[in-house]
Amino acid sequence: MKKVITCTDLAKTYRIGENDVHALRDINLEVDEGELLMLVGPSGSGKTTLISIIGGILNYSLGKCEVYGHDFKHMTDQAKTDFRSTHIGFVFQAYNLIPMITSKENVSIPLLIKGWSIKDAEEKALESLEKVGLLDKANTYSPALSGGQQQRVAIARAIVHDPKLIICDEPTSALDHHTGMQVMQVFKDIAKKSGRTLIIVTHDSRIFSFADRLAMIDDGQIAKIMTPDEMDS
Repeated sequence: MKKVITCTDLAKTYRIGENDVHALRDINLEVDEGELLMLVGPSGSGKTTLISIIGGILNYSLGKCEVYGHDFKHMTDQAKTDFRSTHIGFVFQAYNLIPMITSKENVSIPLLIKGWSIKDAEEKALESLEKVGLLDKANTYSPALSGGQQQRVAIARAIVHDPKLIICDEPTSALDHHTGMQVMQVFKDIAKKSGRTLIIVTHDSRIFSFADRLAMIDDGQIAKIMTPDEMDS
């Protein structure tokens, strides 16, 4: 199995006043192509710091982190931006949709930023909306969509540029159980049908069963990595 993410002795330390705050310590993690990995643990344990480093948004202090063989720490800001716009999609709890434009137009945005024509970007956006089961909502404005539908539009936007890696921060915590399960099935289908890799930060124990593996993070360290079955036993 191809390793797409490799973190070795990874550490992140913040200097606050005269004190060092160790957000991450000795993180060793490998993620396979096509895997759905969940990062779980208490608030403040380092989960968001870890995905920020993996996504090239935050630099680490010690160790090493490679994503598809690239180390963001040794890349220019422009190179990081170019890499993310090609290889990484982000999905957040707060959807971040623009209310005054349609679903199709929201999903088109990453492609327009990359210089696509409006026509080509919107055609690709329709394909992406179809993958998440929302083709019939292409011309609907986001305020008229349910929470689950808005999250699926956000997923469509995250995958429209065919990224290899999708990083999600609490994608179901604001959704009811049924809608959360629907959204997670979309994620699972994306991972298995396309070979994309997904990393999901979550406190939502209702969705743990969708993971291939769960990494338990506590006090900036990975305490344990297990399968959903091992967690239940």
